Amino acid sequence: MERDEMIEVVAAIIEFEGKLLAFKRGPAKYDYVSNKFEFPGGKVKKGEDHRIALSRELREELMLNADITDFVATLEHTYPDFSIKMHCFLVHLDRFEGQLTEHTSYAHISLKDADNLDWIQADRPVLKILREKFGNVFTN
Repeated sequence: MERDEMIEVVAAIIEFEGKLLAFKRGPAKYDYVSNKFEFPGGKVKKGEDHRIALSRELREELMLNADITDFVATLEHTYPDFSIKMHCFLVHLDRFEGQLTEHTSYAHISLKDADNLDWIQADRPVLKILREKFGNVFTN
């Protein structure tokens, strides 16, 4: 991959019972994303619709068939070895079984306490956007 190449990804901000679900990554190729919390999602395939990509990723990573609701934001972030363009969507769950295929654990946490988790850098600005635009969704 070219150093300047922008990787297009999607991310799910999952609301469950008025709180946020955050997922902890396992060990990774790069230390700066290893064992950190993130919003689940992944790479968009060439020509793939963002909502379809996110639905696919949620099925693969969490065994979830979820309704993708509100678009939240598109953000760009540059890590030392790669750059991403991340499209974030709100997802509401009525139930969550806690099935993880790619993550080591998860946190069910209030939006106000979310800063206490060790997030990957690209996801940190999303918390601010959530507080400003979607705080009423996260009631606990």
